[in-house]
Amino acid sequence: MHTDNVVDCHVLVIGSGGAGARAAIEASKYGHTILVSRSITGKGGCTPMAEGGYNAVINSEDSCNLHEGDTLKGGAYLNDPELVKILVEESPERMSDLVNWGAVFDVTAERELAQRPFGGQKFPRTCYAGDRTGHEMMMTLIEQLRVSDVELVQEVTIIDLLKDGDIVSGAIGLDRRGGMIVFRADATVVATGGLGQIYDVCTNCATGNGQGYAFSYRAGAELIDMEMVQFHPTGAVYPYDARGRLITEAVRGEGGLLKNSKGERFMEKYDPERMELSTRDVVARSIATEILEGKGTKNGGVFLDVTHLLPEEIEKRLPVMLEQFLNYGVDIRKEPMEVAPTAHHMMGGLRITPDCMTTKKGLYACGEVTGGIHGANRLGGNSLADTQVFGKRAGESAGKTVNRDIVIDTEQIKAQRERLKRFAEGDVNPAEIRHALRKVMWKGAGIFRTKEGLQNAKSEIDALRTLKPKAVTPQNYAECCILEDMLTVAAMVVESALIRKESRGAHLRKDVPTEWKPEKSPYGHTFQSLKGSGVEKREAA
Repeated sequence: MHTDNVVDCHVLVIGSGGAGARAAIEASKYGHTILVSRSITGKGGCTPMAEGGYNAVINSEDSCNLHEGDTLKGGAYLNDPELVKILVEESPERMSDLVNWGAVFDVTAERELAQRPFGGQKFPRTCYAGDRTGHEMMMTLIEQLRVSDVELVQEVTIIDLLKDGDIVSGAIGLDRRGGMIVFRADATVVATGGLGQIYDVCTNCATGNGQGYAFSYRAGAELIDMEMVQFHPTGAVYPYDARGRLITEAVRGEGGLLKNSKGERFMEKYDPERMELSTRDVVARSIATEILEGKGTKNGGVFLDVTHLLPEEIEKRLPVMLEQFLNYGVDIRKEPMEVAPTAHHMMGGLRITPDCMTTKKGLYACGEVTGGIHGANRLGGNSLADTQVFGKRAGESAGKTVNRDIVIDTEQIKAQRERLKRFAEGDVNPAEIRHALRKVMWKGAGIFRTKEGLQNAKSEIDALRTLKPKAVTPQNYAECCILEDMLTVAAMVVESALIRKESRGAHLRKDVPTEWKPEKSPYGHTFQSLKGSGVEKREAA
């Protein structure tokens, strides 16, 4: 294993999903930009898996004020208002970029962009490409990368950030053979996505295991609201190996009805005004409650029914869902789907400024790895917009960073060598530890939380961290590094959940009575860094 493999660039972008790709495209206008992907650019990340749509105010009857209000209310007023304002105002511009680059979205008879209703919104402002919106966006971004000067580095896992003094100056990675690569950069952008893989049932791709949160934390960056994990209401419940696979909110946006095993349209009990188009936190808890009360299906879910729609409407607007369930032996044109909540999206993450700067000089962030934009609960359709709005901003800010004469700290390289040596001498299969962690998080830090359950989860995570994962060959080094990061991130989620002594958005503490409405909460963001952790206090609005 050699460490003389040093690669220099002006901007290093870590993560090749929608946010990372957009950041790299923008940064390349200012200097040599490298985009590092753990998988293959366009094949990994959650963006190509995103089905529902992209929120943008483009209809004259809609307004930025409405979109802003929906986002703040949906986020239980934990959002940073300035970030929300930027998201809402710049989302239409970034949609125009995609269309001008060749993205094909559904249109109306008048050749205007079609928009569908999504939960928690007063206006149907979600633009879409059938139920494969993220895939369409990602293919468009890949074409832009191909005609840009961005250098793509594939199948390299970043295991830690590099620092020159107190300034982030690049990163250390492993190729698929376990060889070490050092990236030296004037500016580094983290766009590594979420952490769903720390849960037993999730919608995330295999790379959604929270590495960006972990190595940014070790570098000294501050993270906020790590307790705010969104559970999507509708994930597949069977077959077993498909558990948690996303059943897009577009199904409900197109008129899908939720029913329990008794045939009751149960959302009437929980949100009679918005019904199936309530916010995701409300719908997820409602489904979980029906199941816990014994009104679930034989497979442990509830029914999501579109059989009242015309078959040709389903074929046109929900083609991916139709194909997916046909593969499961279910024709959704004739029979209902079975669904249950699944870990989906992270609302917390790295604290950023409007220009996507983190609290560490030289380090920028965009996409799901950041916190503050979506508050305590993300509205469907806002995340794809987030990737483009803040991806562009992060790339531009990083690109404008002044060139520096960076000195590599050999002690950091030595520390990573020792880390890998420890894995070579380990004695536990990392897959076993990962499996145990996911069970612990699902049980103790899931949809419904209590102090006792969280403390038990903390103890079990602490015990798992004492185990010594084994790398059988150098190719397994990355797997062990990822596992350590998953354990770090899981502990952060649990700690934040214990710190926030209220129920708010996606975070429900069954053991803590909450006597105020979200907008009147005395609490702001929870925060965690190497300097300490806590919760911000604020004056009630």
